[in-house]
Amino acid sequence: MTVSFEFSPPKTDKAKENLWAAIARLAPLKPSFMSVTYGALGSTRERTHETVVHIQRDIKVPAAAHLTCVGASRAEVDEVAQHYWDAGIRHIVALRGDPPEGETTYTPHPQGYPFAVDLVAGLKRVADFEISVAAYPEVHPTASNAQADLDHLKRKIDAGANRAITNLFFDPEVYLRFRDRAVAAGIKVPLVPGLMPVVNFVRTSQMAVRCGATVPQWLHERFAGLEDDAETRKLVGATVIASQVEALKREGADAFHFYTLNSADLTYAICHILGLRPNAAG
Repeated sequence: MTVSFEFSPPKTDKAKENLWAAIARLAPLKPSFMSVTYGALGSTRERTHETVVHIQRDIKVPAAAHLTCVGASRAEVDEVAQHYWDAGIRHIVALRGDPPEGETTYTPHPQGYPFAVDLVAGLKRVADFEISVAAYPEVHPTASNAQADLDHLKRKIDAGANRAITNLFFDPEVYLRFRDRAVAAGIKVPLVPGLMPVVNFVRTSQMAVRCGATVPQWLHERFAGLEDDAETRKLVGATVIASQVEALKREGADAFHFYTLNSADLTYAICHILGLRPNAAG
């Protein structure tokens, strides 16, 4: 069984301190990789690059850089990718990306890669990157329907992606039904469940709504009345995700990707429940 962890580049000195503390705590679990997100219009380009290189060079954990299509020409994206390759980064998480803040619809750059499938093909022309892409068990918010969304994922795989990491979800059955449909469609690469430990239920619910994930009623009930009780929220959050991963393990899932929100506590606890130990991991 393998795990991987996602982080965001820090915006302040305090956030940077918290980020490196989280990375230092999770690194001994020997994840298959740690990934770092990329802001709209490349707004975090330098911070993403700095964080990715530091993880791989100094923390000694394979690092993956997120890269998007938003707000950049193909030449600019290719240049960023080449810089990663030259720095020793061999893994890219290729995404279409979200519209910039204040905009509600995605508009491709006139000289850019229109969609993630085009980005995957372009990255393969730059260098022989390992490429992860996004998958949506409950359908991407802008997809016309579930079949069209699955067809788009298949095209990304056919363009050269090595794995798909799912959007967050809370019901294991959602993932399992999606996996069955993907396999039936001829998708053979790993479909890694993407899990988000619930630290702040309100914030997590808002994120879920934005990316098309259902927050089931039982989860609302589980966190009801805990708005001012952070410690109990942590305990409940750990049990929720632990139940998820145990159910997925029973159905054959052997890799998990954690959206850490730059916090280690819950993710570390869940990995412990999964049987990962600093001295025995890997």
